Amino acid sequence: MHTLRRSPLFLATFIAATLMAQASLAACFADYKAKRDGPLRLHYGVVELPEAACTDSAAAARAISSRIARDGWTLLNVMSIFGRDGLEERKASAGEFYLRY
Repeated sequence: MHTLRRSPLFLATFIAATLMAQASLAACFADYKAKRDGPLRLHYGVVELPEAACTDSAAAARAISSRIARDGWTLLNVMSIFGRDGLEERKASAGEFYLRY
């Protein structure tokens, strides 16, 4: 009987852990190009996107624009949206802007 009282807690914990694991697997990222004027500077970056922006390029552009604007950058374009498997190949190219925003 003592174990029966714990089983709802165990079940809730198991479900929460499973959902968190699925959320981390569902993560998506985007690579983008941005500029800053005065003097003109360009950068290529990689950013993690919120789940709602993973399938909507306009939402991805809004998410990236608002983040990089804090440092005076203007989004030029979102190049692609991809999963975790595309991170490593973009790391060197993004340099200091790899997952910065």
